[in-house]
Formats: sequence, structure tokens, C-alpha cells
Amino acid sequence: MPARVAALLGILERLYPDAVTPLVHANALQLLIATILSAQCTDARVNLVTPALFERFPDAAALAVADRNELEELIRSTGFYRNKAKAIQNCCTDLVARHGGEVPHTVEDLTALPGVGRKTANVVLGSVFGIPGIVVDTHVERLALRLGLTREQDPVRIEFALQPQVPPAKWSAFSLWLIFHGRRVCVARKPRCSICPLLPHCPRLGVESSQ
Repeated sequence: MPARVAALLGILERLYPDAVTPLVHANALQLLIATILSAQCTDARVNLVTPALFERFPDAAALAVADRNELEELIRSTGFYRNKAKAIQNCCTDLVARHGGEVPHTVEDLTALPGVGRKTANVVLGSVFGIPGIVVDTHVERLALRLGLTREQDPVRIEFALQPQVPPAKWSAFSLWLIFHGRRVCVARKPRCSICPLLPHCPRLGVESSQ
């Protein structure tokens, strides 16, 4: 591992030593559904919605046959609720038919489910099953570029570019460190470079010189 990357990892780990997914969940299914709902929505908003959702529909079988209008109404405030309701029901129908209603433990099986991409799969695997994976969301995309870790633009290519640079055991934590740092310091429009502990090791690629 290059010395610069090792330094970045060390600083991020000290900054966010207890990093866990902000999506509140009691099991793998709840995290899977919450992650689907989190697309273009804040985690805080999802956490407001999911308690009533899971009380009404506690498992994959119940979600698969839920009344679509009722489901849409429960998740309406997360945005794009019609598409999300469809994705949730299609996903849960497949879970029941192919996995007995249980969430599978591999990227391949998870991404075979309707509406589940590698990002969602890696969130579930890392947070619930302890299987490390690099989650590439918009924050990870942005910081990976700014930190000079990759020039790739596609999320899957970014994931594969980051993997050899980070010890596999730290993949899930590394994703969360970048997400938290992207929300709190290295924000999209005006990164707070003057207070960033990563600055000595950061080439600030793509950051306007006036920032």
C-alpha cells in the first residue's frame, strides 16, 4: 500500500473510529429495503419512514403482496416513491421465490435481485454479514477523484480501482469514512479544505483554486 494511501487511511480511521451505517435496521431485509429507499434521499428521512413500514410489512413475503397504493403512501416522503415501491415489491417477490424470503450473502445473488446494484449489495454485506465491500455512492465518487485515488467515473470501475489500494478488511469501513468525510468536510460545492486533516496528502483534484 502506498505511503500516501496509508496516511489517508490512518487519518480517516482516527476521525471516524466508530463508523457504522446511519440507516437504522434490525436485520438484513430492513437494511436492504432502507438502502433502496435512500436513493436520492437522506438517511434521516429514511429512518423516519421505515419504522411504520416494517411494522406494517415485517418480512419479504408481506412486502411482496402489499397493496401498492398503501406501500407508496408509506414511503412517499422519500421521493420517487412509485419507482421505489415497484423495486421493493419486485425485489421481495424474488427473495421469496428464490431465497425463501431470506437475504442472500453474496454480491452475485444480491445483484441478481431486481433493483439491487453493487452499492446496495455491499452496504448489506458489510453492515450485516461482516463481508467487506467498497460502497461507491456520490460522496465516495467525489472523494476518490479529489484524493487522486482514481480517475474512473463509473461507480463499478471506481470500486474495482479502489480495492487493490485498501486492505480488504477495511473496505466497508473505508467507504463509510469517505461518506462521513464527504458530508462533513469535503462537501460537493465548497469543500472545507482549510480545516481538512487530509489536506497534506490531498492533491485536491477537481477542486476550484478559489476554494
